[in-house]
Amino acid sequence: MRAVTLFLLIALNSCQSNSQSIQTQKNIKMKTLIVFASSHGTTEKVANIIKEKLDSTTVQTYNLKYKPKIDLSDYETIIIGSSIHAGSIQSDIKKFIKDNTISLMQKRVSLYLCCMDEKKEQEEFNNNYPELLRNHSVYNAIVGGEFLFEKMNFFERFLVRKISGVSSTVSKLRIEEIDNLVNTLKK
Repeated sequence: MRAVTLFLLIALNSCQSNSQSIQTQKNIKMKTLIVFASSHGTTEKVANIIKEKLDSTTVQTYNLKYKPKIDLSDYETIIIGSSIHAGSIQSDIKKFIKDNTISLMQKRVSLYLCCMDEKKEQEEFNNNYPELLRNHSVYNAIVGGEFLFEKMNFFERFLVRKISGVSSTVSKLRIEEIDNLVNTLKK
């Protein structure tokens, strides 16, 4: 009888350990990283919206302007976000993609771009994110953007007025497109 009881206790303990191990593995695999670079805050705002809509306990955000080196090995999903300035995404994002292309191709990836020029947004997206990464990505989102005059310097405000005709802060974020990205990642 003692042997049977001992065997059952060992078996039960083993099942609990396996269950905890599987749960731990699941938590590790489900970690998501949102990597972005943000000049005036819109790309960061979108990153935080995505984090909030996903399970924020398993999602981390990193602004590459403050933390340029990241270990991607703990993450299953990588979301990369940037914005367009003078036809180009931030150099921090370009460098991150270049330095991590091999790792990114082994992860679940999604891309987003903040852009206010609706006529050129798809061209800007295609010109700035490498084709290999765009094709590997589970979802590519162009989420609109914002002109935040209070965060711009004189020269930036002058250029925005001249090029777009906008003379005050305006937001054209596409929450539906952000939701589409999030819903795709939840599947």
